[in-house]
Parts: sequence; C-alpha cells; structure tokens
Amino acid sequence: MSLPVIFVAVSVIELLVLAAVEDRIGLGPTLAIILFTGILGASLVRSQGFGVFSRVRGQMNQGIFPGRELAHGALVLVGGALLLTPGFITDALGFALMVPAFREVVRVRGMRFLQRRAPQ
Repeated sequence: MSLPVIFVAVSVIELLVLAAVEDRIGLGPTLAIILFTGILGASLVRSQGFGVFSRVRGQMNQGIFPGRELAHGALVLVGGALLLTPGFITDALGFALMVPAFREVVRVRGMRFLQRRAPQ
C-alpha cells in the first residue's frame, strides 16, 4: 500500500471516529479531549525526547555509537507528529510510541523488516 493511500485512509477513518465520538458525547467534550491529548502529548514528547537525548549524549561521551537511542529518538519524533495530528487513532499510536518498551518492539521489528529488504 502506498504512503498517500495510507494518509488518505487514516484521515477518513479519523474523521469517522471523531464524528462518532462527537455524536455520543457532544462537540465541546470532543474538542476538549483533543486539546487535552495535544497538551499531554507535547509534554510527553518533551520529557521522552530529553531522556533519549541524554542517553545519546552519554553514549557518545563513552565513545559508543548510539544507534539504538537514535532510533528511539526518531520514534519519539514520529509519536510527537502523531500526537499533534487531531484524532483518536493517531493519538493512541502516538501515546504508544512514548512508551519505551513499545518503541523497542517497533525498533526491533523495523530493523528485521529493513534487513529482509536490504540487498545482499
């Protein structure tokens, strides 16, 4: 599936979910939840980002290439972008990427995926 198709599909699904939630709880509470998750997400991205940056700096000071931590940093950035995107599905995935254990699973699976696709 191509990236543009994924973006369109996610946007349509997000709109449908937002409309369903708005029908159930009303416009005000729906907007309040979206605003709250955005603020909470920004705070989490900042704290997780500083943690990753600190570990990268520590490993570099020890002469160790911080590949794993750089991957975690990239995943925190992706999670932050998802949290800034209005919607419940993107927020759920964005919050999941703020959990170090979940990021590690994504990192390991991503590396396996890339290794299978790499030319030999």
